[in-house]
Amino acid sequence: MAVLNEHNYHDEQNKQNILKMRAVLETLPPFCKTFFRGIEEYTSARTRLAYAYDIRLFFEYLHEQNALCRKIEIRDFPFSILDELTHLDIEEYLEYMSLYQKDGKDITNAERGKSRKLAALRSFYNYFYKAEMLKNNPASLVSLPKLHDKEIIRLEPNEVAILLDQVEDGTKLTKKELEYHKKTKIRDVALLTLLLGTGIRVSECVGLDLQDVNFDVCGIKIRRKGGYEAIVYFGEEVETALLDYLEEREQIIPLDGHENALFLSLQNRRMTVRAVENLVKKYASRVTTLKKITPHKLRSTYGTNLYQETGDIYLVADVLGHKDVNTTRKHYAAQQDANRRRAAQYVRLREKPSEK
Repeated sequence: MAVLNEHNYHDEQNKQNILKMRAVLETLPPFCKTFFRGIEEYTSARTRLAYAYDIRLFFEYLHEQNALCRKIEIRDFPFSILDELTHLDIEEYLEYMSLYQKDGKDITNAERGKSRKLAALRSFYNYFYKAEMLKNNPASLVSLPKLHDKEIIRLEPNEVAILLDQVEDGTKLTKKELEYHKKTKIRDVALLTLLLGTGIRVSECVGLDLQDVNFDVCGIKIRRKGGYEAIVYFGEEVETALLDYLEEREQIIPLDGHENALFLSLQNRRMTVRAVENLVKKYASRVTTLKKITPHKLRSTYGTNLYQETGDIYLVADVLGHKDVNTTRKHYAAQQDANRRRAAQYVRLREKPSEK
C-alpha cells in the first residue's frame, strides 16, 4: 500500500523533512543533535530543517574562513568552540553571507536572508546558554539587520478579472500551451479562483484533500504553518469554480496514493507547489510584464482587497493565518497610510471662493 494511502499529504511532507534532517545532522558535530531534540516540542520539522541548513552553513564558513576551525573537520568540532567564538566572529559571518561562492556559483543574501541566519544562530546559542552549558552568548550581542519594508506587489481589481478571463479563454497562450490548456482549463480556473478568493498559501492549496471541501458551509479545512487546522470560508465564485472542477475530477482515476488529492496534475498525481508556481507565472505573464506575480502575490492581492473592503486589520490577520497582527499591519501599513491620506481630502473647513 502506498504511503500516501496511510498518511495524509502533510504527514508525508513531515516525514520527508525528518529524513532530510537526519541526513543534515550526519554532517554536523554530534552536540547539534542535543539542540534539535531540545526544540522539537515547540517547532515544526520544516523549521528545524531550515535551522539545520543555516547552522551547517555557519560551520562551513568557520571551517573555510576561521583560523581556529580550519584544521578541524566539521564533524569533529568540539563543543568548546562555541564559547571561544565572539560576536565579532558572527558579525564577520553575516558580512560574508552578503556574497559568497558555493559550487562555483555566486550566492547573495540581503537583509532578510541574513536576519534568518542570525535568528537560527540566536536560537542555537540561547538553547545551550539557558541550559548553562555555555558561559557566553555572542549571538545575542549581534543586532538583527535592519529590514526595509517591501512594497506590496499585487494585482489590481481589473488585472484579477483579466487574469481569470485569460485562464478561461487562453487567447494569449502559445499553440503548445493551448494544447495543455484544453485539458487543464477547468482545474486552473478553480485553483486560481480559490487562491484569489481565500488568500490561502500555495502549500495549503496543494495539501487540500477532497474531504477538506464542505459545500454545506462553503468552507475548506486547511493545515496552517505550525501544523494547526483552520476553516477558511469561500464565496459564490469560488463555489462555482470548485463544483465545475469536481465534476471533471470525478472522471479522473488518480495514481495509487493520490486518490484523496483535490488538485491533480496531468499525470494524475497531487499537484506540487512548483507546478502551481509555474501555472501562476504562465497566466500572469500575459496580464502584466511589470510585476512578478507569484502565488504569494495572489495572497497579497486577497489581503489587500479584504482590508480595503473592511478596514479591519484583525480580520485580515485572522483570515490569512497570521499569529501576530503586527505581521499583517506591517504588510498593509502602506494601505493604512493611503486611507489616512484620502481622509484628509474629505473634510473642507471653508468653501473655495467661487470663480468670477
